Amino acid sequence: MAASEVQPVPGSPAWWSSRALTLTHQRGRPQTDVGTIVDTALKLIDDVGIQALTLRTLAETLGSGTATLYRRFDSKDELLTLVAERILSEVRVTPEELESLPWREAVAVAANALRDTLRRHPHAIPLLAAQVPVGPNGLRAREWLGGLLLGHGFSVPLTARAFTAIGHYVIGFAIQHYSPGSPSPEDQRQLRDHYHSLDPAAYPATTAAADELTSVSPHEEFRFGLDLLLDGLEQASRERPDRFKPGRIPRHCIESDPSA
Repeated sequence: MAASEVQPVPGSPAWWSSRALTLTHQRGRPQTDVGTIVDTALKLIDDVGIQALTLRTLAETLGSGTATLYRRFDSKDELLTLVAERILSEVRVTPEELESLPWREAVAVAANALRDTLRRHPHAIPLLAAQVPVGPNGLRAREWLGGLLLGHGFSVPLTARAFTAIGHYVIGFAIQHYSPGSPSPEDQRQLRDHYHSLDPAAYPATTAAADELTSVSPHEEFRFGLDLLLDGLEQASRERPDRFKPGRIPRHCIESDPSA
């Protein structure tokens, strides 16, 4: 196969670009609605997990044949890319809702909305960790957060690092706490008992903090970690200009009052 004929990896920038072109120039008879297919696939993933989802199972659930699906998707990976994009569409926080909030509170509201969305789809969380989301919903979230931070005086380099750090924190937290196999309350109790059973002479810090290490709620732990991250970003924006030098800030991004 010639290099020009190699199919782009599903979810990559090239794939999204080619898909937009394909959808724009579709001809012929109407085909099965992609939104219905993706919604059904997400429901199946919620019920049985990613590995158990097959195009055959999906076709049977839809009451159609696999040929119908292959007219819309070249592979299961393409379908899973759109499922990840569908999940991001559930993060229902609009810029209008957050524009009057201080930047820290606005970021916290958005981060909590993403966490809550991932919590509703524990089997699908790995899809958001598999690649950088560059579909419409992923780009929309990136543009909103980037514009918010730039508008409050963050440099371009620090804004880029902030977006990555916040996204990784939320998704990583969700993987550890909400994906299949994450610790249950009983697991936490067993872990606490194990810590208490250790020799305090060998593990003084662990035994002293045994209760605290195993009793903090996920909600409290999430907010504590997020606050630490936001504290660090705020300090970096004020006190470390040598590391994060200001870049060129687009005019439309600096309309907000940097002191807000």
